[in-house]
Order: sequence, then C-alpha cells, then structure tokens
Amino acid sequence: MTTLEIHRDFPLKKLNTFGIAAVAEELAIVRTAAALHELIFLKRPKVWVLGGGSNVLLTKNLPGLTIKNEIDGIEVMLENEQEVLVKIGGGVVWHNLVVWAVEQGLGGIENLSLIPGTVGAAPIQNIGAYGVELKDVFHSLDAYDLASGEAVTFHHSECQFGYRDSIFKRALQGRFCIVNVYLHLRKSPIVNTGYGDIQRVLQSWDITEPNIQDVSNAVIHIRQSKLPDPAVIGNAGSFFKNPELEANDFQRFISKFPLAPNYPQSDGRVKVPAGWLIEKAGWKGKRFGDAGCHANQALVLENYGDAKGAEILELAHKIQASVREAFGIEITPEVNIW
Repeated sequence: MTTLEIHRDFPLKKLNTFGIAAVAEELAIVRTAAALHELIFLKRPKVWVLGGGSNVLLTKNLPGLTIKNEIDGIEVMLENEQEVLVKIGGGVVWHNLVVWAVEQGLGGIENLSLIPGTVGAAPIQNIGAYGVELKDVFHSLDAYDLASGEAVTFHHSECQFGYRDSIFKRALQGRFCIVNVYLHLRKSPIVNTGYGDIQRVLQSWDITEPNIQDVSNAVIHIRQSKLPDPAVIGNAGSFFKNPELEANDFQRFISKFPLAPNYPQSDGRVKVPAGWLIEKAGWKGKRFGDAGCHANQALVLENYGDAKGAEILELAHKIQASVREAFGIEITPEVNIW
C-alpha cells in the first residue's frame, strides 16, 4: 500500500490562481497512479480534482475530498521518421511540457506556450491559443473513474472535443481523474504564425524564417503583454469563451455593428471576440470592491485582493446580461465554476 497523507480543512488560496480563500474539507496530494488508485477506494461522498487551479472559480468551501494531481513524468513511447508519441503525467505543468518539446525540436504545441495549468486539465478544456488546440495533437489519455476505481483509456473520438470543451465538461463532468496524456508531436515542425499578433511580433524582431522557438517566444511575449500575472493579481485568464454565431445570426449582428472583428470558422459559423463585446458594453477596467474587469483585456476578470468567488461570479453574471442586452449574444464562461 502507498502511504497517503490527507490534510483536513486545507486552505486553497494558494492552489487557485484567482486567489480565492476557500477551504477543502480534505485534501490529498497524489504523485503516482498507485496512490491515486488507493485514494479512490477510500470512498468519499464528493471528490474534486484540482490541477494547477488556473481554470476554476471557487464559490464555496469544498466538501468531501479534493485531490491535487501532481503525477509527473515525460516519456517518449513511440517514434518514426515523422513524429513521436509522448506520454505525460497529468500533474506536469503545461508550459514545462512546451519548453521540453521546443528544446527537443518537437513541434505542435509551441503556440500553446505559457497557458497556465497542468497537462491533466488540458483535455478537459481542450486548451487552445493562436490557431492551435490540444485536439490537434491529442492521441489518448489514461484516467481513473472516481466512483468505481476502474482504469479507463479514452481515445481522440471518445473525448468529443469542441471549442474549449470536451465530454469531461459535459456528460462525464467530475467523473474522472486524468493520470496520463499521450500527444503526437512532429519531428519536422510546421510553423504556424498566421493567427493573432505572432507575425507582427516576429517582424518587429526581424525574424523572417521563424522556428518553433521563435514562435514560442512570440506567444510568451504577447501573453505577458496582454494578460495579468496571477502571482500579482488573482485571475484565471480568459473568463468567457468567444461566442460562435450561426450564419444568419452573424449577418444580423454585423449589419448593426459593421466594425466588429470576426473570424469565419470551417463549419460556417463565425467567431466574435468576447473581449470586444465586453469592452463595447462598457466593462473594461471597471472595478467593484476587490472584483473587477482587467484594464487591458476585458476578457479577464480579476481578484484585486480579498474578493469572494461569489463576488466574481456576480460580476460575470452582470457582464453576461449586459452583453445580451447590447448585442443579443450569449457569452458563456470558459472557467469552471465550483
């Protein structure tokens, strides 16, 4: 049996990037699959799984057991002339994986540099940025069913990936703890600079033939210039998803707001930046006590000190109502609300 250490009434303020002062009734830090398997069989009425705490808003103390996933390890399992299959522990910090991949000359995730959180949380959210999503490199994952203790493998199609979405945020929400994730990475990377400000930044650096390290550096530069550091101001990055409008709805919208930025999607829908909608609705830089909307990026909600999760959520609800009234568009949270 693996020795387990379970803490009671554990403060979670330092374990969530919003810096919300919630408390876990019980908290266990697991660093191996064996420890996780043992822990599941102790049976608790409610189990929460916490990775980097970077995509969650805690609105209450957490009853039952909270599992802090710190399962480590990066290992090349298979390779051929074109690509490698990499196995990564669910507790690995995502950006540390990106750094490792770039150092190895393996392409596919450099555009996802500096995204906070852990590898185990990445498939749940189908993380994405600058024209790349996790699903583009995903092979499979290993997980434990928190109710039965059964070990299960999910392949790409079974995860039902969508825009910042997967089956783990819908039908299987809260059911599994992800142990390992397997990704395909390319030995001959295809550099992707066509999204956002990447090309502009590279040009300002006089880089005309960028490699994956250059792309990673550009993404890091952009993110650091636009987004607040959670170590300084509590936040979870982008709080809302960018809404995707059906063609007819988009035509009605753009006829009223012809200057609105928009991005046509392959399925015929059109993505409209939620940050633009929130800013035009008048929320950018607004602050209410210790809860507020970031001054430089309206998509980011912030905890300036001692805001409660319920106060952040109340602000989010007001922003949603305001955008709905101004534009007839529903924006939904990207962040998980606990």
